[in-house]
Amino acid sequence: MARTIDKFYFTLQRYKIFVMKKIISLYAALLLCLLFTLIPISCRNTPEAINCFPHSPINVTIHLNLPAYQPLNIIGGWQYIDEQSSGTRGLIIVRTNTGFHIYDRNAPHICPDNGTTLEVINDTKIICPKDGAEWMLLTGEMLKIANVPPKMYRNYVYDPYNNTLTVYQ
Repeated sequence: MARTIDKFYFTLQRYKIFVMKKIISLYAALLLCLLFTLIPISCRNTPEAINCFPHSPINVTIHLNLPAYQPLNIIGGWQYIDEQSSGTRGLIIVRTNTGFHIYDRNAPHICPDNGTTLEVINDTKIICPKDGAEWMLLTGEMLKIANVPPKMYRNYVYDPYNNTLTVYQ
């Protein structure tokens, strides 16, 4: 009788181990499925910019009293900023009714290469020379080809007493 109980107990233990291995295998398979589902989702393009958009520190102070920056003293005026710490290709700063819009000059919809530095034309539009994508200068609204707006930096401080603009990220 003791031998039968020992044999039953041993068989029960083996069965428990077998069931535990199956449960662990199931959890591992579920985890792998979840992982392979989440990786593509996390790597897809975001509305702000494509995933190869270069990230560079922005920390620029400009003195709007200087002749080079006079266009920024009037609404609708704009200026390229190509100083150190102004991103990888510089900035486009536009004076608006409510303050400033600061755009990165890297095209937001395609990976950077020759011809993807944004330019202002006719004082009204931003264009990508590579593919002709267009945005409104004052608003960043998409006009043609691109499905994302230009990258905009919203962190800035305007000091009206000293007439300085500091842009940072």
